[in-house]
Amino acid sequence: MASDHASGGLPSGMDPSMLDEYASQSKLLQEFFKIPSIGKAWIFNSKNENTSRAMVSIGQSDLLANKKRNFLLSSHISKSASKSVSFQWSPFPIEISGVSAAVPSPSGEKLLLVRNAEDDSPTKLEIWGPCQLENEIHIAQSVHGSLYTDGWFEGISWNQEETLIAYVAEEPPQPKPEFNDSGYRKEGSSQKDCKSWKGQGDWEEDWGETYSKKRIPALFVANISSGEVRVVKGITRSLSVGQVIWAPSSSYSLVFVAWSDDNGFQETPRKLGIKYCYNRPCALYAAPDPFKEDDDKPSTDSNKGDTTAMVKLTAELSSAFFPRFSPDGKYLAFISAKSAVDSGAHNATNSMHKIDWPADGKVEGSFSVDDVVPIIASPQFGGFPGIYCSSLLRSPWLSDGRTMILSSVWGSKEAVLFVNVVSGEVSRVSPQDSDYSWNVLALDNNNILAVSSSLVTPPQMYYGFEASHTDKSCRWDWQEIPSPFPKPSDKVSSLLANHKFSVLKIPIGNASDELPDGAKLPFEALFVSCKDSASSPTIVVLHGGPHTVYPSSYSKSLAFLHAQGYNLLVVNYRGSLGFGEEALQSLPGNIGSQDVNDVLTALEFVINKGLIDASRVAVVGGSHGGFLTTHLIGQAPETFVAAAARNPVCNLSLMVGTTDIPEWCFLEIYGKEAKNCFTESPSADILTQFYQKSPISHISKVKTPTLFLLGAKDLRVPVSNGLQFARTLKERGVETKTIVFPEDMHGLDKPRSDYESFLNIGVWFKKYTSK
Repeated sequence: MASDHASGGLPSGMDPSMLDEYASQSKLLQEFFKIPSIGKAWIFNSKNENTSRAMVSIGQSDLLANKKRNFLLSSHISKSASKSVSFQWSPFPIEISGVSAAVPSPSGEKLLLVRNAEDDSPTKLEIWGPCQLENEIHIAQSVHGSLYTDGWFEGISWNQEETLIAYVAEEPPQPKPEFNDSGYRKEGSSQKDCKSWKGQGDWEEDWGETYSKKRIPALFVANISSGEVRVVKGITRSLSVGQVIWAPSSSYSLVFVAWSDDNGFQETPRKLGIKYCYNRPCALYAAPDPFKEDDDKPSTDSNKGDTTAMVKLTAELSSAFFPRFSPDGKYLAFISAKSAVDSGAHNATNSMHKIDWPADGKVEGSFSVDDVVPIIASPQFGGFPGIYCSSLLRSPWLSDGRTMILSSVWGSKEAVLFVNVVSGEVSRVSPQDSDYSWNVLALDNNNILAVSSSLVTPPQMYYGFEASHTDKSCRWDWQEIPSPFPKPSDKVSSLLANHKFSVLKIPIGNASDELPDGAKLPFEALFVSCKDSASSPTIVVLHGGPHTVYPSSYSKSLAFLHAQGYNLLVVNYRGSLGFGEEALQSLPGNIGSQDVNDVLTALEFVINKGLIDASRVAVVGGSHGGFLTTHLIGQAPETFVAAAARNPVCNLSLMVGTTDIPEWCFLEIYGKEAKNCFTESPSADILTQFYQKSPISHISKVKTPTLFLLGAKDLRVPVSNGLQFARTLKERGVETKTIVFPEDMHGLDKPRSDYESFLNIGVWFKKYTSK
């Protein structure tokens, strides 16, 4: 007898009772996917100080093509003496199809488009002028592979003269052994044989999650006129480079970040996963421009450019990245994650430092590194918690040449900060009375283009005028910029308007005397509430990391969930970014207990306040949030009516031997002692402890229906972790549903996977939270 599916019946795993719900939610989710996202922005000054030009990159998910489409939108900016601004947007955006990166030159007169090849064909660099394609540079795989455009190793930088571009690309592939019918073909053999083939050769380490097809990021410089490309020589293969910028006039024209391969136990050669991991040691280096050496050192030597060694600039620090020169070239400012490197936590409170750059351009001897912004251990109530910086503008400076504008996490919000690199003064320039999140997009001399959003409000651009500035304070007035983007549909706008959000301060109950003061301070939860919240179902939302944060900014996925009549309780438990170093460092060594208790404390807080219906609570989380989700349904089996886990950590004893970050397992279980016991071959006693601290140790108590969403190519939390837990639940008679996305990694962020993932979460929760 033929199956229902073969005869055109239901798809595999589809619940017949939820068909209508599946159809209506899928239609609603598409409405949210249509809302464009704002990416980067650039502003270019003109000779008239009252006018300038802006260019904004926009992204939109294309579900049919399963990719993100990118557009550029231009605007003319007019400023008046009364401190008002007008944006005249171009009528249509320009799609940049097949482009991996778009990088305007400093003047805005030229535009670099990078087209990375997906096969063995050449990489293309297109140089565009105001009205034409000025040059197209084809770079063979024998020179280098794809350019890095990942936001971490990525470094694409124009020199000030706009004649050269420095960038980071995959080094050319290493030679592989070649064989034919006679066996191994020796190197240099001139024999050509169509029956030959290449072997694999030695396996090389990679940088883990999202970098599985990458090996060595190397540094190159292209002459945009001649099209010639040269490698920056003298950099050892044990260093992976990134974030290159041009230095002021100097024999060492290039400054860049480099990460060492020696990340294994006792600094043995081992690349550990670097995605989301700020605890990998790195330093700033300087190296000569390979083209400049032709002018300075005429030579017929075929190895020209290899005579000057690179110089390490930050030998005193275990971490240095995001280098930025002040406009006058006096200072080299940068961010450090030394607390993360020294403690082992994958992210922690940053610090800012600077180097006084030599006026004569001679880069030699040791450099003194000055502290600008220290690590904040425990912030005063509502005060500055420290820097938590995941990106910096290419040119983040105000006109005084010593003030930087950057985005940072401040509690459960993102804020725009003012940092004076000379005095160390830090202040918040985004509105201090707002619970919205703010991010800087670009600077227009001393004015700021920023984007603001909340969990219930899609992104909106604002233009900030400096209203007052003294040695001790600064203030900006903000003007909303009429959006060039189409507004969300009436249905989406109506659903969002039915919710409001607030930031809740959750007191710590029975705090141990052994905890530092910062870990005794209240943590925060974001509460998105319906108009009738006390009678509505609630979803507890948990971030991963654990040392990340769920900010109050807009998320289409969370907006889709609360638009269906849910309250959301988004818990930033102790260990999250944005609350000072003592609170963050209180979690390693206490996962599975302190973080679990914080979530239950937050839930109890809203229940006791009468804000939610305690009988209809679901929970969702990914990665470490999935670790908490699966822990909670075991440790508090009567609390949640449904659960969803995205690539969850369920069994540390299984994960430690297969993940790209094995040291994370040791750090989060053993805390400060982790560095003394990290090994690639943990003992039976260590594996037992890993098991006991894992959600799987509580699996016998689980009765909550649970949805698992897994990426088959996840190197961070391999798919076996979620599958083992799901299979065990099924074995024990607990209702489960498992979806594996065959081409996805840890983030499940391919458009179709993201869509299907949250569609199934919505339907799953509706099934079990409905009265």
